[in-house]
Amino acid sequence: MVKINMDMIQTIGLAVILLLIGMKLRKKIKFFEKYCIPAPVIGGFLFSIFVFILRQTNVAEIKFTDTLQKFFMVMFFTSVGFNASLKVLKKGGKKVLIFLFVAAGLCILQNAVAVGLSKFVGLPPLLALMTGSTPMTGGHGTSAAVAPTIEALGPAYKGANAIAIASATFGLIVGSAMGGPIASRLIKKHKLLPEHFVKDGIQHGDEDIDEEVLKRQKPYLDGERFSMAFFYILIAMGIGSYLSIFIDYLMSFTNFEAHFPIYIGPMIIAAIMRNISDNSEIFTAPTREISVLEDVSLNLFLAMALMSLKLWELIDLAIPMLILLIAQIVLIYLYLNFITFKAMGSDYDAAVIVSGHCGFGLGATPNGMKSVREKYKYSKIAFFVVPVVGALFIDFANVSLITLFISFFK
Repeated sequence: MVKINMDMIQTIGLAVILLLIGMKLRKKIKFFEKYCIPAPVIGGFLFSIFVFILRQTNVAEIKFTDTLQKFFMVMFFTSVGFNASLKVLKKGGKKVLIFLFVAAGLCILQNAVAVGLSKFVGLPPLLALMTGSTPMTGGHGTSAAVAPTIEALGPAYKGANAIAIASATFGLIVGSAMGGPIASRLIKKHKLLPEHFVKDGIQHGDEDIDEEVLKRQKPYLDGERFSMAFFYILIAMGIGSYLSIFIDYLMSFTNFEAHFPIYIGPMIIAAIMRNISDNSEIFTAPTREISVLEDVSLNLFLAMALMSLKLWELIDLAIPMLILLIAQIVLIYLYLNFITFKAMGSDYDAAVIVSGHCGFGLGATPNGMKSVREKYKYSKIAFFVVPVVGALFIDFANVSLITLFISFFK
């Protein structure tokens, strides 16, 4: 068997090629577009299948250098930290705050179900955790970041990365398919549209929405602002790395054994920097440019994570993983109907929010909301609340909760 070792530069070069291939295939193949499969997942996963075939046929074994993968992982989560603006949360109003708690509650239950069923399916709790909120609410980005931490704990956790990535892909497809039908059933069952959406020609609930939170200026390429965005991220990464070390040091004095992921400190520092920027004139964080760099770092990180996926580790874990994933589907169905819908007001807007929550609660973009809007009518509240929580806050909350679960069951 030929052994191929790719260095740091070769690894990132291949990752970019696979990312571009994924972009092309996403445009040409309707399945990928319909279920919102990210381009780096398409290119990286196809290459991991190629590597799997080479290995299984004893032709070649390819190994990659993960230095830049770790760098872009930390960069991505640091950028996520810059989204945690208390000022934005406050401007979003009561509905946003309620939905944030509802979404965080789902994360807790997703992890609890995974860990609770681990003994039944014969998996270690932390391995089963890789079918919980890590891939479901977190998607591919959180999966590719958290799973290696689990695998590093020892041979018993072999396959954590493959389970998390496969579960995230499963969640994308199921989440995209479920959201619309669940919302549609609620609308018909409770006869929501005539009574609750339009009243005297006025769209219900619009008066409570502060659209300034979602307004975006026309994109303007400013090299200096992009440079500052990159510098702010690097500063948060640098200071945050020391914070992570300090947190681990403090935890060593307790009976609660924990080793926090390296991106936790940078996320916290980034959140602090964002809120200082929002509430003072010390500096102004270029948030739009940081958001662009967040997408870039996520794409590169995911491409490298997916192309190095060890698919052969899934063979013996397929049946336990399937049982755990079916349990997650049952959980989110019940949670959306009895928690999300009722907590958000049990009206038409709540039904549309349910479709969106089904989307990002299973790792997908909330395209269920799009189908509901096309079939019925537009919900201004839903299309405000879901993006604010799904894009700005839930990743920060989810990663924090995952870290606590890992620390407790480690």
